[in-house]
Amino acid sequence: QPHDLLVTVGGAIGAGRPTAVGAAVACPGRKVLALSGDGSAMYTLQSLWTMAREQLDVTVVIFANHVYRILHGELAAVGATAGRNVARMFDMVEPKLDWVALAQGHGVQAEHCATTESFNAAFAKAMAQRGPFLIAVEC
Repeated sequence: QPHDLLVTVGGAIGAGRPTAVGAAVACPGRKVLALSGDGSAMYTLQSLWTMAREQLDVTVVIFANHVYRILHGELAAVGATAGRNVARMFDMVEPKLDWVALAQGHGVQAEHCATTESFNAAFAKAMAQRGPFLIAVEC
């Protein structure tokens, strides 16, 4: 089906979900799909609350690899290596984030997926209903 693609790149860590909010407000008759890494998503977690409060038709897919991957890349780009404390700041494992609980705590229905089959089922469910929905994909 015809669609629009809005891409956020370079210097806009965390802008994906707020951009999805804006797209859903601008085009209330269209479903919005927001794809994000979990590190980026932590910058603008509160966008989930806005999606719930306004009942925006946004499906958020979080790729949960439990690391601020972009920050590791930036560190490598300047030729630096991460010591123990830096590595702990770039990884999201102590404590490990529970995206289903975070979404539900903001009023957004959510499911966790660890297999392709569970993702396909959750995605079909999200596409078949209106309103905010988060799918946490374990990577």
